[in-house]
Amino acid sequence: MIKIENLSKVFRTSEVETVALDNVNINVDKGEFVAVMGPSGCGKSTLLNILGLLDNPTGGSYKLNDTEVANLKEKERTRLRKGEIGFVFQSFNLIDELNVFENVELPLTYMGLSASERKKRVNEMLKRMNISHRAKHFPQQLSGGQQQRVAIARSVITDPKLILADEPTGNLDSKNGAEVMELLTELTSTVTALDDELDQVYDELDAIDEDMDDLEEAVYGDEDDDEENGDEDDEAQYELTCPKCGAVTVVDEEALMSEEIHCQNCGAAFDIEFGVCDPEDAPCEPAEDEE
Repeated sequence: MIKIENLSKVFRTSEVETVALDNVNINVDKGEFVAVMGPSGCGKSTLLNILGLLDNPTGGSYKLNDTEVANLKEKERTRLRKGEIGFVFQSFNLIDELNVFENVELPLTYMGLSASERKKRVNEMLKRMNISHRAKHFPQQLSGGQQQRVAIARSVITDPKLILADEPTGNLDSKNGAEVMELLTELTSTVTALDDELDQVYDELDAIDEDMDDLEEAVYGDEDDDEENGDEDDEAQYELTCPKCGAVTVVDEEALMSEEIHCQNCGAAFDIEFGVCDPEDAPCEPAEDEE
């Protein structure tokens, strides 16, 4: 799956040249669980950034699924990375303005999935991670272990072929760190066990691809008729939690495009871009955080 030969990365400034990677050679097969270890500053994060197509090497070869990717341009790296590679960071990198459900849903939004499909996938993933009861909570209301579970859920929600974790237990205590590593190991084992079966299923689906349009029409009806009658399942609903009074305001996509949305409880104006209240408009005190 991953084949690296004589990979190097050099950072240069006008005064100094720093060699971060020097002729690195690695082979990782599909389904393997590999740990990269070393002292601080030895180039581990630099290597992960290159493996995750966040950066290009200075020299050498990097083949991902037999495709040379060492010298791809930024747009090409982004296209290949989307849906194929999942990231888990030491600092979690959750978006504070989004609740747990919305953080996990975000990668699916970029992939263009329907609202009903996104909701189904996210609910299944939160249940699998045992954090369904925290779906409406914001990152600052979670413990470190819970935040990392959300980050892992976000990284695997698109069923990526490669998961990269940069010190995923670095900010956790020993108990939560052990739970996170056990979870990552379980996810890797599950993907490996199902991989051969999935490949066979995909081959069979490709073989009957020409008949799929007729099958979908017979089962689900004509798509144009669904659009005319209105498909409520695909209509996205968003719940905005007021950080001042704690009340939840439910809006649809059309409402999000409007210029002003107000909290249904206290009347405070939401900032549409970030889904938070304007402090100057909020007349009430913030509610206590849920346990």
